Amino acid sequence: MTQPADKAAARLHDVQGFSDGRGVALQKVGVKGVEMPIRLLQKDGGTQTVSARAAMGVYLSHELKGTHMSRFVIQLTEWSRDKVFSLNFRDMLEDTLHRLDSEAAYMDLEFAYFIDKKSPVTHHVAPMGYRGSFHAFLNRQEYHLILGITVPISTLCPCSKAISDYGAHNQRADLRVQVIVDTQAQNPVVWIEDLVAALEDCASCPVYPILKRPDEKYVTERQYDNPKFVEDVVRDATLMLRDFPAVTGFAIECEALESIHAHNAWAFHEENFAGEHRRPWFV
Repeated sequence: MTQPADKAAARLHDVQGFSDGRGVALQKVGVKGVEMPIRLLQKDGGTQTVSARAAMGVYLSHELKGTHMSRFVIQLTEWSRDKVFSLNFRDMLEDTLHRLDSEAAYMDLEFAYFIDKKSPVTHHVAPMGYRGSFHAFLNRQEYHLILGITVPISTLCPCSKAISDYGAHNQRADLRVQVIVDTQAQNPVVWIEDLVAALEDCASCPVYPILKRPDEKYVTERQYDNPKFVEDVVRDATLMLRDFPAVTGFAIECEALESIHAHNAWAFHEENFAGEHRRPWFV
């Protein structure tokens, strides 16, 4: 039995487009947890398809009851099919502003990025995964972009080495960094590959996806010859990032997954990292 035309039309009312009288504007309204394949540009010019988890949002005026949630997913779907992402999120957010008729737009992407890595002695190659993220913001006056990366490293305790007759405890650690990309720079590209390599140099030793016995010997001896606290790692990373091309600010966190303690060691530092940069959605 068909419904009367007026009742059918009533069910299709655009309720989120209604006015709201409470006088409260919302900074971010949108969708989170959208799973989407996207293509990322690699430093070598190739592309890598990654499984991304996306969040998008816009500023909602106090006059409006809600936003159009489906438009975010439609846009993500279209861009994931037609675009290769590097640091070209400004164009995407301008498209978001147009589609949602808003004053400000936000986007976050979480993904796993793979880099082929050689073992240090035998040169066996295997993919190494790094957890990455992009946090982008655009309004009528400014555009911000933050690149986040988590780099597995190893540390060897200087205190343990100093007090022991032989040996020292070592452990894997996570070096988590978020950098503000200078979008006004002549070349505003920060390659994930370059950032990972520079951060690994701040560790006692990098972590590798595959090791044969000669590689294990190399790793063990390099760790022992290069002891570092988490404090050392964060300080070395700070000095490196101060001079890193196209980076204007950063936040660094090193967490050692301690091998002899029931707790982890941890250090944190940030420079020129505040305001809109303070609380990315995926941290």
